[in-house]
Amino acid sequence: MRMIRFVGLSRTGHVDPAAPRRAGPEDARAVADLLIRSRRAAVGAIPAAVHPDGEVREWIRAVLIPEREVWLMEDSRSRPLAVLALDDDWVDQLYVDPALTGRGLGSHLIGFAKSRRPAGLQLWTFARNTGAQRFYLRHGFTVAETTDGSRNEENAPDIRFVWTAPPHRHVWTPHYRLPGAPTLTPSQAQKKSPS
Repeated sequence: MRMIRFVGLSRTGHVDPAAPRRAGPEDARAVADLLIRSRRAAVGAIPAAVHPDGEVREWIRAVLIPEREVWLMEDSRSRPLAVLALDDDWVDQLYVDPALTGRGLGSHLIGFAKSRRPAGLQLWTFARNTGAQRFYLRHGFTVAETTDGSRNEENAPDIRFVWTAPPHRHVWTPHYRLPGAPTLTPSQAQKKSPS
């Protein structure tokens, strides 16, 4: 029996976040349906798919799910609402059901991706997808590279974004010693200080 995570709509229309669950082989069809539906709805902001639906479905079944880390957000009936695929430090895929964009699912999945890859992330987005660019910039990504699109299947200009975790904050420790007090190293002082 698999564990299912549920999400629902809040009073403001945003999606109440639930923990994503890892997709398995049994989810290939639902993941493919969501990706195909989302890509079709985004044509204009992104180029039309260059592969027929059957090839996309086979790629998801044979490559995406078995070789990458694929995560789903679902509704109360186990229907996928959003999907995230990670490949090492790459956000390989991030799609939200077109009827639910702007409700926090993408933000939740990007936050989840950051928690899975705390050292950093990178991804590609098409240059004409200004909505995605604003989204990633809002979530702390920066532009690392722009291309003319000659290296992608769609031959469309694209942008590589990167996110690096902020540096660890320095823990302040006093640099003085009270008369009669033992001398502590910073790591000893941190262990003794209350949280």
